[in-house]
Amino acid sequence: MADMIYEESFEKYFRPEELNKAIGDALGAKHSRARENLKWLFAHLHPYFFITMKEETEAILNLALGLESLADKRKLVLAEQERKLILARLDLPGSLYDTLIPLQEMEISYAEMIHSDAPLPGANRELEIHRFDFDRKTNGDINAATGTMVPPGIRKAVRKVMKEQYALFDIAQFEQILRLLWLNNQEYVRISPPERIVRNMWLYQQGLRHDGLFLDAQEMVSVGAYRETRILFAVVNPARRGFMTQVMEVFKRLKIGVRRYYGLNISTGLHPYFLGTFYVTAPDRTRLEKESDLFKQLQCELYNTQILSPSSEVYTNFVMEGIMTGEEASLVNAFVAFCHTALAHSHPDRFSYDVVRNALLSDPALTFKLIEIFNKRFNPGLSQRVDDYREALRELAGMIDTYNTGSRYLDEIRKTIYQTCLIFISHTLKTNFFVPRKHALSFRLDPTYLSRLRPEFTAGLPQAPPFRITFFFGRYGLGYHIGFSDIARGGWRTIICKHRDEYTTNINTLFREVFILAHTQHLKNKDIYEGGSKMTVVLDAVELEGAEDITQRLYKLQYGFINAFFDIFVTENGRATAPQVVDYYGEEEPIELGPDENMHDEMIELIAGQALRRGYVLGIGVISSKRVGINHKEYGVTSRGVVKYAEIALREIGIRIDSDCFTVKFTGGPDGDVAGNSMNLLLKRCPEVKINCIVDGTAGLFDPAGADRNELLRLLLKEDICAFAPEALHPGGFIIYRHLRRQSGLRELHRKVSRHEGGLEEEWLTIDEFHRELDQLIFSSPADLFLPCGGRPETIDGKNWQKLFTREDTPLVKVITEGANSFITPEARDELQKRGIIVIRDASANKCGVISSSYEIIANLLMSEKEFLTHKEAYIADVLQILDKRAGEEASLIFRRHREQEGRLSYTRISGMISEEINEHYGRLFAFFQSRPELADQLLFRRTILQHLPEFIRSNAKYRRRIGKLPQKIKFAILAAEIASSIVYRGGWETDLSGRLRAFLKDRPNS
Repeated sequence: MADMIYEESFEKYFRPEELNKAIGDALGAKHSRARENLKWLFAHLHPYFFITMKEETEAILNLALGLESLADKRKLVLAEQERKLILARLDLPGSLYDTLIPLQEMEISYAEMIHSDAPLPGANRELEIHRFDFDRKTNGDINAATGTMVPPGIRKAVRKVMKEQYALFDIAQFEQILRLLWLNNQEYVRISPPERIVRNMWLYQQGLRHDGLFLDAQEMVSVGAYRETRILFAVVNPARRGFMTQVMEVFKRLKIGVRRYYGLNISTGLHPYFLGTFYVTAPDRTRLEKESDLFKQLQCELYNTQILSPSSEVYTNFVMEGIMTGEEASLVNAFVAFCHTALAHSHPDRFSYDVVRNALLSDPALTFKLIEIFNKRFNPGLSQRVDDYREALRELAGMIDTYNTGSRYLDEIRKTIYQTCLIFISHTLKTNFFVPRKHALSFRLDPTYLSRLRPEFTAGLPQAPPFRITFFFGRYGLGYHIGFSDIARGGWRTIICKHRDEYTTNINTLFREVFILAHTQHLKNKDIYEGGSKMTVVLDAVELEGAEDITQRLYKLQYGFINAFFDIFVTENGRATAPQVVDYYGEEEPIELGPDENMHDEMIELIAGQALRRGYVLGIGVISSKRVGINHKEYGVTSRGVVKYAEIALREIGIRIDSDCFTVKFTGGPDGDVAGNSMNLLLKRCPEVKINCIVDGTAGLFDPAGADRNELLRLLLKEDICAFAPEALHPGGFIIYRHLRRQSGLRELHRKVSRHEGGLEEEWLTIDEFHRELDQLIFSSPADLFLPCGGRPETIDGKNWQKLFTREDTPLVKVITEGANSFITPEARDELQKRGIIVIRDASANKCGVISSSYEIIANLLMSEKEFLTHKEAYIADVLQILDKRAGEEASLIFRRHREQEGRLSYTRISGMISEEINEHYGRLFAFFQSRPELADQLLFRRTILQHLPEFIRSNAKYRRRIGKLPQKIKFAILAAEIASSIVYRGGWETDLSGRLRAFLKDRPNS
């Protein structure tokens, strides 16, 4: 009965034929309107829209059908797929920027925006179409593509237009660049007119020619009421996510209207590129003239997107609110980073990053005063810079001295921060801040600023004053280069931080770490003409997951910093060549870098090429371990010294490594340069050696019978210890894995595999158990020789050195040879040696790497690339002999002096004294030759320079003659280094420098 009532009601109130007719009538009317809408679209949208959308007929149909609804909805989704989004919306201020906001986390491969040239009927607003593709290719995709060819018809058409429109295009790169576009986006190349493809090929080439940043403005024909300008923007390695949003925010903030926009992201196999084409109008709808102040402002702001992160509080609080320009915000972020690193290594909580940042955010007026003073000191366009700066400096210093918020504790902290910022500005000697085209900021400082800080902020640092300090700041990190002499060399390490706590810890201790490493390097460099330096950079990789994302950000940071380095250190007649750099130093600075942690071969070659292209005084000699050089890992140069010192030290306690059985434990894995090559040398030279413990960043291995030789040889210089086959373990051996983890409820567990008589057994360790066992491997596993060849500085310190002894105070190791820099603190070294452990410190043990690099630079200065590659093996054979000689000389001297002192001086103290003696002589001699420059070219001193060089150079007249063309400072330094090291190793020096010097040289043997 109920069903019947329902059916009766249904029939009474619903007549299907009426609804059907109503819908049919509506569809007919809608289709009619859709046809009219389509005519309107063809009439008022640029033809490019229909070219780029010709394969998106469904989206165009949806647009034609729903055009009227935009008046109310303001936005209409035309197509939404996994890899594509197309939508229409009314042209409202900042509409493209608003569209991009929710897409910030997406990896956009192609973006397009186009306007109608007339208001939408019934809406009084123009129509905007936005299209986004999410199909970005990886570097792996590009490198893996083989045999891919662009269709001949497309290639021919593009080449013809290229010759007509871009006569200055380097046609030698035509095939390579066109193929690159094809590999990244075949649809784009297939449907685009040749003119469009050619424009992007030219834009990409301009990016290559202009250090990865290029902006141009081209006048366009007027379109309706608008006079458009085409803006072309190329960027190497932009932010993978959110970059387009930031770019559009710049246009919005400057009130520049974007009428059309086409953005292409491509991977090149190494560095991705952004290629953007914008059709814009000035705020008054006129053209954006290339010589206008507005265009120059746009250029600065767009280039600055490479430095300023939109996630920073300075950006959101000041830039987004229109209070500060993007460049000013980058400078403030640099102030924060410098003050934090200058103060936090002593007081990490009191001067945390947040505390320092908030100090500058809390008082915008004072912050703007700091910016103003910086401008007065370094703005190249100011005429009365010096007097205005001094007056403003006095005024602001007084304001800071009397700063008072009513909170004494807060005032003390903030005054210290503001004073440190003022010290930073007043002691900067040159900066690239006013160089428009830059990827990072650099500030060359007078190191005397350290004496202006309170003693508590320098108490933990070595007392020797540096020669130079250079601070670098970028979007993804910061760093320092510290050198202890005019001509200095040392490695560039980058610390990759994947967790927020890790990043915070490393920037807290950054300055202290790089200072100590540079000082250690200076002691290490005693046998070469370059003093010691170090560059350490901290990379923020916190939110990144994939290895390619991390590598791209690493390259972005390193590329930015090396170009910022060249901005201030490329000079002519002592002055920075960049006209925007105000140079208060005014001297040539030959600084040499070297590979260190996270410096890849690709970046080494890029740095060398950039140095040559930009005209740096050392050319490709700016960095070592190149193809045209001596690769540390390939030739194991550092490890030769580590093993040589270990051999001599073990001999002192009665162990001969070529015949006796002895045990070794390592930090640093078989794939590492120093650890891997040291293992290789021991396995080849020592038939009875047992490597019973290895700990690296991936795993820890212990094997009481010694790790299987064949399995180790399989891994050497190829794999980390986590790749060691557990089946090769001996009974009692085990491996614990750092990255092989699983979750058990809320607990994170680490895998452990042990070998017993019955076979392999797997278990899972809690985090506490994992760290305890790993700690026991590093400290408590016994060995005759401990070779720390990897790991963080100060792993063994004043709080944990006791773990290297049993409860009965018996040493668990007999000899420690530091292959890793600063692995043991000075305090810990002293305590270990007091209790009978022989410790050979880093400045002696691993010095052969830097000696090799020094001779690589000499080769770069005396030979062409072709010449070096022709004679490479002969030259390197001579260098290896020099390394063995230098290591043997110092090791023998250390043990001889230890015996002469009857053990009253420790091995590490003797090592330090040797370095100090040589460096003291070096400093006096370098100054002497600088004061008497004519001596360097006299026969007696020319022979001394030759004595420092490999036999290959000495015996070859062609290269020997080129010594006279070396830079004068290099000749002075070689003379000082060769004489100083020979003095100490031979023993003795007297007064009357000039007279005794000649007598010494005449009496010196030829070899």
